[in-house]
Amino acid sequence: MKVYVNWQYQMKRTKKTISFQSETMSPAEALFLYEDLEANARTQSLEIIDEDGFKIMKKELKKYLDSIVDEPHDIIAYFDGGFDTSQNIGSAGIVIYYKKGTKKYRLRENEIIPYIDSNNEAEYAAFWSMISALEELGVNSIPVTFKGDSLVVLKQLEGEWSCHDETLSKWLDRIEDKIKVLKIRPNYQPINRNENKEADKLATQALNDIKVKSVIEIID
Repeated sequence: MKVYVNWQYQMKRTKKTISFQSETMSPAEALFLYEDLEANARTQSLEIIDEDGFKIMKKELKKYLDSIVDEPHDIIAYFDGGFDTSQNIGSAGIVIYYKKGTKKYRLRENEIIPYIDSNNEAEYAAFWSMISALEELGVNSIPVTFKGDSLVVLKQLEGEWSCHDETLSKWLDRIEDKIKVLKIRPNYQPINRNENKEADKLATQALNDIKVKSVIEIID
């Protein structure tokens, strides 16, 4: 979740009140800014606004921060599908960046997916693998940013492009149903292949029988 802070500030000499809006930030950063401004006597009003434009009370923000101490949040998930035409097998490469409390983590995983008939199907299968990994992490009822270089998958999931292929439609329905079950609020962001190198490498490694599954803490 991202939020921003609105506040009004009264200038010392002129007593004129000026309105300000912060950039979007994490809830923890917003709470720090809120309390810092709150301590200033010339701050006239304060409000925290979420991504949907709704006002959040300070106590609600604190409650939210307490609830996510041990839960994954601030999730960005990358996916890529590989396809071996000679064997009709696909592969999935997924990379998930997330936080637990103030700590940052990266999950990397790949797998072989049998009985795949096209590259587009491999991309859908890779997205399904990513959703399954999120479910294993315990992701529920939060926003997730999905990134990949498959416009077909992302635009069809977003509802901007229609899907007329029977096989892909089955994958599409399966993924949408799981997103609803997990109550994920998706944000689909197409990226170019160069920005998706990590997931692409994992998908290629899977086709070459190199299995990867790891979670590491990221130290800034």
